[in-house]
Amino acid sequence: MEATAILEQNIQLIIEENRRLAERINYSELENGITLIRNANRVFFIGTGRSGLAMKCAAMRLMHLGLEVFVVGEVVTPAITEGDLLVVASGSGTTSSVVTAAEKARMAGARIVAFSTGNHNPLAALATLTIVIPAAEKQDFSTKVSQQYAGSLFEQFLLLLSDAIFKYLFDTEGKNKEMLWPKHANLE
Repeated sequence: MEATAILEQNIQLIIEENRRLAERINYSELENGITLIRNANRVFFIGTGRSGLAMKCAAMRLMHLGLEVFVVGEVVTPAITEGDLLVVASGSGTTSSVVTAAEKARMAGARIVAFSTGNHNPLAALATLTIVIPAAEKQDFSTKVSQQYAGSLFEQFLLLLSDAIFKYLFDTEGKNKEMLWPKHANLE
């Protein structure tokens, strides 16, 4: 089979797996997450690896909307305090740096929204709200949930969910693209 056909099959597989996953999401959990975002003084994001990259994308979009956002681990990130929100992502819910950040946020009085593949893990136990993305964890090497490598489906869907949240906020807050444009980076 030539590369073009294989690549097309791969794209269709990825799209189909994400579509099936979208049917299994509890959208009322997402709505509750949006309420927590709207009510937060500031929003902090953390994740590691590709989940961390998806969290940085989410932080950027909410910054475009005018929210005060920070990415944990950046040198300009201030202390989290009561009234703030920590948005965390860990497929397994056991990633030590993410769980530690959630513990510290909770001790500071912040609320926590966790994205994970399940709600019975250390991260979910700390969270104010856990949004379950029922994808394969990164060490699930079976093809029962996904034919993709490791946590790929979780990470892809995490990015899709964050964009869906952004679009909801964008649409419901009466903003237009021209209003958001001045927030885009201009030193590149």
